[in-house]
Amino acid sequence: MDDTKARIISATMKAVRQYGLEGVRIQNISDLAGISPGALYRYFGSKEELMEACFVHVDRRAATIFERLTFDPREMLSDPVGAVKRLWVPYFRFWAAHPDETIFYHRFRDSAFFPEYDKCRNAGYFNTFAGMVRAFRGAFPGLKRINQDMLWLHVLTSTIMYAKYVAEGILPNDRETEETVFQLLTTGLSGYLTPVRT
Repeated sequence: MDDTKARIISATMKAVRQYGLEGVRIQNISDLAGISPGALYRYFGSKEELMEACFVHVDRRAATIFERLTFDPREMLSDPVGAVKRLWVPYFRFWAAHPDETIFYHRFRDSAFFPEYDKCRNAGYFNTFAGMVRAFRGAFPGLKRINQDMLWLHVLTSTIMYAKYVAEGILPNDRETEETVFQLLTTGLSGYLTPVRT
């Protein structure tokens, strides 16, 4: 991504944090990016196109977290909740450490625009994470009894929501917050993490 495009995306997320998704204007974004509105339109044809580009940018960054993790499927059998935690903690820390991205992502996913956009988006960059999910489902058949859309929506929404509270200063950015969020997130999940009996 070239420098100007990166500045526009960064400025957009800052502007959305400041003015809200519906309230932000192209002028707000171009002012923060240090370019004219006309120059911005050379990179993005509309506000909607720019918002989608920001979402994909953040979504891809979040996906790369899982590509950098060491994942040993055997660990799931000896310490399933610990294995989940070792995958989840870097994900939560990413969001807690990037307030503009977190608030933008939360607002974009919560917008009336998102459901229609979600129907046609390509999230193939989450293949590594999808492979981890398949490994868990193979090891723990009980997970197949849970509606998968609801399960992952619960994990994603709860993680982003609590990270947003950290970003807004409502919750402290410390290990106690992290541990409490993880416990709240996984309390209902732990009963499904019973391995296959061979």
